[in-house]
Amino acid sequence: MKTFAFIDASNLFYGGEKSLGWKIDYLKLFKYLKKKYEVLEVYYFGGVETHDYQYDYLKNQTVPLRELERRLVSYIDKEGKKLNKANLLLFSRHLARIHFYLKLQEFGYKLFIKPVKLYYQEDGSTQRKANCDAEMAFYLMKEKENFDRLVFLSGDGDFLPVLKYLKQAGKEIIVLARGFRTAREIRQFAGNNFRDFVKLKKDIRFEE
Repeated sequence: MKTFAFIDASNLFYGGEKSLGWKIDYLKLFKYLKKKYEVLEVYYFGGVETHDYQYDYLKNQTVPLRELERRLVSYIDKEGKKLNKANLLLFSRHLARIHFYLKLQEFGYKLFIKPVKLYYQEDGSTQRKANCDAEMAFYLMKEKENFDRLVFLSGDGDFLPVLKYLKQAGKEIIVLARGFRTAREIRQFAGNNFRDFVKLKKDIRFEE
């Protein structure tokens, strides 16, 4: 049975490891999916701060991480002395995120990374996020003839129509998500095929 895994990073890891309560070993996660479900491809959808880097949506299906890395390193080298500590720390964190994604790529994850955008809320506050729902839905449909089983790592209820369609098309759907962050309709849809991601702690926890 040909199995693909799709990871919605913004949903599954919302709040980061502080929210989860333990640190994830992404190589262990990759190996777990391979061993447990015999996954052939692991698709990972996430976001990255681009700092005015002109990402071309028409030419690229994902942010070119190596090029973005070079630009940020060059900018820090040239302008680092002019930046205050807070901004320098911010740039360093965003560069670390790029290095994290490049490591995932080395492990074998298939990355689809979008620029983080600034959204203004009705109360005047702002929120930064990279909404990858459309990309995930697109690739689920694009690749549907290439898999018989889907391990879906997200609890986002917006994906219910796509998951229902895939199931009706004869695909087996396994939802692997954080129980208390999973939409009720997704849990109802998955039924006995719902797996609580938190229970993988002993298998994929990063050991210092």
